[in-house]
Amino acid sequence: MKVVIFAGGKGSRISEESQLRPKPMIEIGGKPILWHIMKRYAAYGHNDFVICLGYKGEMIKEYFLNYYSYNSDLTVDLRDNKLKVRESSCEEFRVSLIDTGLETMTAGRLKRIQKYVGEESFMLTYGDGVADIDINRLIDFHKKKKCLATMTGVQPQSRFGILDIDENDMVQTFQEKPKNENVWINGGFFVLEPGIFGHLHADADQVMWERQPLEDICRARQLSVYRHYGFWKCMDTLRDKIELNELWERDPQWKNWES
Repeated sequence: MKVVIFAGGKGSRISEESQLRPKPMIEIGGKPILWHIMKRYAAYGHNDFVICLGYKGEMIKEYFLNYYSYNSDLTVDLRDNKLKVRESSCEEFRVSLIDTGLETMTAGRLKRIQKYVGEESFMLTYGDGVADIDINRLIDFHKKKKCLATMTGVQPQSRFGILDIDENDMVQTFQEKPKNENVWINGGFFVLEPGIFGHLHADADQVMWERQPLEDICRARQLSVYRHYGFWKCMDTLRDKIELNELWERDPQWKNWES
């Protein structure tokens, strides 16, 4: 099953980094967050990717064009310009890099890659979020629901600690950044049927996938939600990047591969 990844936005809320590179190329543990997302899918046997490019898309193209040589031991004979690969540690990725426009909204980006996914079920996610989600369980859930679309729902973590205070102004309990168990949000990690393209209209370039298309699919009772109770983190700000790098050093919960 192909995996489509949105990687064309400007990432304005993390402009400290995104003014230099596209958001999916911001590094966590020395590797782009895009690589981390792809490694998660690949660990479940899904290696065929369609990357929706836009802002600074040439940097993502250059990364994958040079990926093989950067991750291989090479011998270069300068006398006749011959190259011999000694050993390679490259992943078995197949990556289609598709320019979907600089200002295109997410519905338009999705519409522009329709021909690359054809008439088969496919997956979709964002190029800035990682999770310890079991991808194959998500797919099985989607198949059982028999809907056009399945979205992964996650419980957001509060940015602040919560105090339980008694009548004497004494703190009874304190929770540091608890999850809001009564709220579910869109965590990405979709499984979709080709029928969703019928909800992407001629003006899709000016429309967010998360608005009219998903709202229409929802009204048609064709949107199911896979509830994910585990780890999920979106790299939306510089603080998020710092937290993800700290997690990579001590407990990268989304990492389920050996190297």
